Formats: sequence, C-alpha cells, structure tokens
Amino acid sequence: MKITNVEIFDCEVSRSDPRMARFNPVLIRINTDEGVSGIGEVGLAYGAGAKAGVGIVRDLAPRILGRDPMKVEAIWENLFRATFWGMGGGNVFYAGMSAIDIALWDIRGKVLDAPCYQLLGGKTNEKLRAYASQLQFGWSDTHQMLTRPEQYAEAARKAVAQGYTALKVDPLQVDRNGGPPLDWEVNQNYFGLLRTDQLRMGEERIAAMRDAVGPDVDIIIEAHALLGVNAAIQFARVVEPYNILFYEEPVHPLNMDNMALVARSTSIPIATGERCYTRWGYRDLLEKQAVAVIQPDVCLCGGLTEAKKICDYANLYDATMQAHICGGPVSTAAALHLEAAVPNFNIHEHHTHSLKDCVRELCVHDYQPERGTFSVPDLPGLGQELNEEVVRRYHAYTIE
Repeated sequence: MKITNVEIFDCEVSRSDPRMARFNPVLIRINTDEGVSGIGEVGLAYGAGAKAGVGIVRDLAPRILGRDPMKVEAIWENLFRATFWGMGGGNVFYAGMSAIDIALWDIRGKVLDAPCYQLLGGKTNEKLRAYASQLQFGWSDTHQMLTRPEQYAEAARKAVAQGYTALKVDPLQVDRNGGPPLDWEVNQNYFGLLRTDQLRMGEERIAAMRDAVGPDVDIIIEAHALLGVNAAIQFARVVEPYNILFYEEPVHPLNMDNMALVARSTSIPIATGERCYTRWGYRDLLEKQAVAVIQPDVCLCGGLTEAKKICDYANLYDATMQAHICGGPVSTAAALHLEAAVPNFNIHEHHTHSLKDCVRELCVHDYQPERGTFSVPDLPGLGQELNEEVVRRYHAYTIE
C-alpha cells in the first residue's frame, strides 16, 4: 500500500455563519492506491495560524507520497528528524505533523478493522466524563461575550441542566464592557498586578457560577496565559475558596519556573499543555512538578503517536491528562481515542464551538456527549469521515 495524494480543506466556517466567532479548522485526507483513506486535522482553528497550517501540510505532503502509510512511527521520525525544522518545531510545524499522523492512524485502523483506541492498547476508560468549556462565550449555538455575573450563572445552569458535572470559564478574558478577548492593548496590565476591580470582576463571576450550580459541580478556571506570575498568584488566592478543580494556563506556558512558582503558591492544581509540543516540550513542566494536569492537543503536539508518549511520560509524575480540544470533529474523535486508552485520563473538554452547526456539519458523525459523558467511537480507525457535500466547498489543494 502506498500514499498517492493528500487533500487539504481550509474550512473558514465563520465566514458562512455570522453567529460564529472567527474559526478556521483545517482538515486533511490522505489517500492510498488501495482505496483506503484517512483523515486528520491541523490544530490551528483559533487565533492566528490556520493559513500557515494549510501551508505546512502542503509543504510536508510531498515527503510522504509513495510511503507505506502503515509505517506510522517511521514517517513520524522522518518528519521530525529529516526536515531540519522538525527538531526545533513550533505550533505550525507540529500541527502539520499531527494532521498527517492522525490520518495515518485512521488508515491503520481501517486496514486492521479496529478502532484507534484498540491500537493504542485498548480501553482503560469505558465512558469519558466531559466538561462544558469556555462559558465566557456562552453555552449555545450563538457566540456571545458574557459580561455580567448573572450571565455567567445562567450559562452554568444551562450546561448543568444538560447533564454536565464540570464547567470551565475564563473569568478575566472579557472585560466588563465586553472588550475583545486576548487583546494586549486592553489587558496589558494583567502582566503586572491585578487591580482591585479586576480581582473583584473575576471573583464575582466565579461566585455567581458557584452559587448557581451548588457545591458538587466542578469549576475549572482558565487564564489563557494572560497573567504574569504575580497576577496569577493574586487571582489564585482570590478564587481558592470556591473549590476550583484546576487552574489552566495561568502564565506563559514556556516559562516553566514561573509555572512552578504558581503551582507552589496555590492549593489549586495547575494545568497546561495546548501550547506545548512533543515530549521535549513537556519535559521541564513535569520534572519541575509545575503541572498536575497535562493538556496535549492531539492536533498540535505531534499526533496520536506523540500524544500517547506524552501521557505515559506524565504518568511517571502522577499527572493526569485532559486532551485540549478547540477544533473540528476530527479533533474530537482523535482525542476520544487517546483518552479511552490512557490510564491517567482525567476529563474531556467539550468546547462551546463544538455546539455550532457550521463546525458539526464538517464530518459525517456528530459525536456529542449524553448527559455530560462521551462514548468512544467503535468504528474502524477514528470512526469519522469528512462530509463531502460540505468540505468540497473548502477544498484548497490536492498534493500528488
């Protein structure tokens, strides 16, 4: 069996749905001379980078043409060691590698007539508890920017009514006036010390959510690395009384010493990982015991091949894992297979973007949780296929 071509789909879904925030999944399909195909995803759908993701796959694809797709490890090592930039990497390079790797695992599963989780070692988790993610953007099919504590409370109640027993929110990302998230000009002071009114704003939102859902629902706090180390410690101490499950990306994820200082300064477990790539990117975090929950994105960290190794490495340090998921349906499927197989699974992320029709329609199967719990696809490979009717309008390149 040989790889014959690679198709790239540049899915600018937010252009077709005015209710959606800027969002641009990049999907790929690897085809073979025996008619078996596999699909993957570049994990750069949010922020800036999707077009670079299209470009890196276009650049890497010729390296795998004519190769045996069953030799997943050999192809991974070649992309990592023989491309020069693979051993320095970065989010764009590893996103391209990840998409290719996931598609190869999909092909392997189809050839061997087994779901990917079986090839990863079989299930250690039959059901996967999920949390409703990024409630500052609401919890519905319409993108919002929540400002008032009562809006945060209402979003929390909606998610809990659907069966979720855990919620995640960034209570500082949107200012009181609905200011743009991740805007340095708006939030630059977050890198120093938080003002009293900023601390109060964040605490009021968390308090409203806790009051709305009661003591038994887990609340996760996200910070998107907007904070400097001192501000992160300030805010941790303010929200500690609200029984927070974990505190995600409080500071710059590549400053391991600062992350470790935050971990030592709060009783809340620290999580990070969406901007860390390969085992080498996690090494200092784990060895400095700076993280309790790792969050590798299968579509960014090096694919299923590397994500499994990262999770096993984390298990040495008693760190649990939760795959980071902010992408299309291929990202969800790949994460479900990984989380089913690893013994240190913690919880599954279900992003508010995954509720939007323009994202859900990209693939044939719409995997959604039932009462806050996911089942793992049992079809061969990823158990997912592209929706031809939809993705053909996003076709960008075929490399052959």
